[in-house]
Amino acid sequence: MKQYIILITLAGGLYACSSGAATEKKKAVKNAAAHYEIAPVKKEGVSESIKLPAQLTAYQEVSIFPKVNGYVQAVLVDIGAKVHKGQLLMTLQDPELEQTSVQAREKYARAQADYTISKENYSRLLEASQTKGAISPMDLASAKAKMQADSSLCNAEKASWDMEKAILSYLQVTAPFDGVITERNVHPGALVSAAGREQKPMLELKQVDKLRLQVDVPEHIAYSLKDKTRMDFYLSAFPGKKMSAEIARKSANINIAYRMERVEMDIPNKNGELNPGMYADVILDAGSSPDAFAVPRSAVVTSTERKYVILVRDGKALKVDVITGNTSDDKIEIFGDFHNDDKVIVNANDEIKEGQVINK
Repeated sequence: MKQYIILITLAGGLYACSSGAATEKKKAVKNAAAHYEIAPVKKEGVSESIKLPAQLTAYQEVSIFPKVNGYVQAVLVDIGAKVHKGQLLMTLQDPELEQTSVQAREKYARAQADYTISKENYSRLLEASQTKGAISPMDLASAKAKMQADSSLCNAEKASWDMEKAILSYLQVTAPFDGVITERNVHPGALVSAAGREQKPMLELKQVDKLRLQVDVPEHIAYSLKDKTRMDFYLSAFPGKKMSAEIARKSANINIAYRMERVEMDIPNKNGELNPGMYADVILDAGSSPDAFAVPRSAVVTSTERKYVILVRDGKALKVDVITGNTSDDKIEIFGDFHNDDKVIVNANDEIKEGQVINK
């Protein structure tokens, strides 16, 4: 029995020694973990080169729909055809419309004849009225009123005929600008309707001798871009070939879904080497901000709730919310209430508590 008591006592002593050693070890580890690398907060910006996706589009493009109902009589172009402004592309046929135009022309001719007769009659009565008592004032007034009425009717019939001629001209489909036919969806004999805008267009025309390079730029960079700023870009169709162009226009509008602003550059394409729809990568040098501070990238902690850095003030940790800007391989811009003599923890993490004593 005594032997058991001695063994238990020895085991208890050994456990107490090992437990005390473990506690001391944990304290040592904790004290060692409280030592962090510290870096200064510098009043300087960070230059950044970013790659943004872009796309070439036609400088002008139009979907050609019928203005009037009719049958396709002839299609004079096909996809890939180069056309010029005013060139006849296709003709439509509408017998009812043509007949209506003829009727309008005949009505105008009859109204014009009636006006000519009433005008001549009034002129003769006016001349005869110079002889006292030859023409009564009522007859003269009636002749003048009829002449004016015939004149108004003649003008109305002329306007009606002009309108019919304009509508009839819609049967001749012409190109609104120089370009290339990129889509054709009708053939001779097809019935087209002016009300069928939900259908495919008869033809698709795009101007390709000059293209637009469209790129969406983050708002924190877009504000600093000016017209004539030159940017480099690479097309997927021409690997390794560096091209450049100047900013021609900015949309002056931020897309609220992506916080981007549309920027366009004009790309000459006289030789037809480039096509609308080509994908491009734009290389943009984002200039540094004069109001920015620079810290190591690992100093910024991003959680689900906030983005912050941990300053060391009076030997204790202080979490300060920041807005980030440009980044480089080792630095990042931050914006907030900082001073040049501030220090941040380089390898910061969310396990560091507010007010924790920091050993350098």
